[in-house]
Amino acid sequence: MEHDSKFGEMITSEAEIRTLIGNPSELVKRKVIARLDDNCIRFLSQSPLLFLATSDETGHCDVSPRGDAPGFVHVLDARRFIIPERPGNRRIDSLRNILANGHAGVIFIIPGLEETLRVNGRACIVKDRALLEPMKANGNSPVLGIGITVEECFIHCAKAFKRSTLWNPDSWPAEEELPSAAQMLAAHARGNADDIARSLQESYTKRLY
Repeated sequence: MEHDSKFGEMITSEAEIRTLIGNPSELVKRKVIARLDDNCIRFLSQSPLLFLATSDETGHCDVSPRGDAPGFVHVLDARRFIIPERPGNRRIDSLRNILANGHAGVIFIIPGLEETLRVNGRACIVKDRALLEPMKANGNSPVLGIGITVEECFIHCAKAFKRSTLWNPDSWPAEEELPSAAQMLAAHARGNADDIARSLQESYTKRLY
């Protein structure tokens, strides 16, 4: 792989990394399981937000969020669950990647909880109506779902959330200081920010499901 010289001196082997970082503890080595046990299923039932990582056949990666009411992910059994595919922008990045490369990673988040649940496994695209119907929301069933067969499952420590203080409202920026999605889209897509803002608001209020 060709490296960008702007990054200066770089590491090119795991041995170099281990020299600087060290090795995982025995607890960390043992914590990975190959199924959803009762603890993991309870975690999924309380999670309203996940991040799905996929890549295409050449290794180009994508991460996208999926969110809904807690428990929106439908657990079939200890090895399998389905993520409903709600209406989006129709880029279908994740779906195209899954068709090309079935490997996927998922991080589940529960508001207020600093630990996350990580799941790695094989992904497929589900269209079976009997499986999708239980994930109906706001009167609408998803047209498709993303099926995950679990290969690895483990709890991830809270250090990232503690460092970021994400769940502490006192650390949040003021609303007027937040980036504007409409302005960013206008700059990137060469559009009108006011028109884009109205279109976004309409999609958020009328096309969530």
